[in-house]
Amino acid sequence: MPSSPPEFLFISDLHLAPEQPATVALFLGFLRRRARRAEALYILGDLFDAWIGDDDDQAPYPAIRQALRDLITSGTRCAIMAGNRDFLLGQRFSQETGCSLLREPSRVELLGTPTLLMHGDLLCTDDLAYQKFRRIIRNPIVRWLFLLKPLAKRRAMAASYRRKSGQAIARKPLAIMDVNQAAVEATLRRHGTWHLIHGHTHRPGEHAFDLDGHAAMRQVLADWHPERGEVLSVSAAGWRREAILPE
Repeated sequence: MPSSPPEFLFISDLHLAPEQPATVALFLGFLRRRARRAEALYILGDLFDAWIGDDDDQAPYPAIRQALRDLITSGTRCAIMAGNRDFLLGQRFSQETGCSLLREPSRVELLGTPTLLMHGDLLCTDDLAYQKFRRIIRNPIVRWLFLLKPLAKRRAMAASYRRKSGQAIARKPLAIMDVNQAAVEATLRRHGTWHLIHGHTHRPGEHAFDLDGHAAMRQVLADWHPERGEVLSVSAAGWRREAILPE
C-alpha cells in the first residue's frame, strides 16, 4: 500500500531486453516490493532497450506488462515517459499495463515543489547529428511506416540500429553527449520551474545552480545494471537516492 505521507519514486534507463535477464529480474523484484510502498512510480524513458511496437509479444515483455499491471492493482500509480530507445510506446501498452503516458516535458507538483520531468535527450543540443536523427525517426509518417512492417523485420531493424548506435557513440566526444546548460536553463524558464529530473546521460548526480536569482536543481537518474539499480525517492523526508539490489 502507498506510504503516508506520500512518496514518489523516479527511475530511468533500465534498457530491459531479452538479452538482459538479470536486469529484468531486478526490475520485476523492484515492482513486487519497493515500488508498492510508494504513492507513484515515474519511469522517465528507456525502460526498454528497444521498443518495436506494442504488439511485440517476445519474452520478457508480457511478464513486464503484467508486473506493471499488478503494481497498479496494488495501489501504486505508474506513469511512463518514452525515451530515445522506446519512443514507440503507445496507447495499447498503456491500456494493458494501466500506466499513464507522460508527455515530454511534463510539469508536476512534488509535495508543493513544481518540478519538470524529462527523459533528457532533448537537452543534449550539442549533439547536432543525434538531434537531426531524432526529428526524422519521430516523424509520425516514419513511425507509421515502421509499424506497418512485420515483427520479424522490425526486430532485425532494431538490432541493426542498436549496433550502429553503439558504434556512433564510441566515436563521439563525451562532452557533446551530456546536456547543454543553456538548454537546461531555457527549458526551466519556459516552464516556470527551478527543479528538473531527467535520465538519458547515464551520469547520475545532483547539480545545483543559480537561475535568475533562484536556487535551481537538476537531478540526473542512474542507469540500471544486472547487479544494481537506483531509484530517486521524493517524500516529506527529502530527496534521496536508494540502491536496488538483487534478491
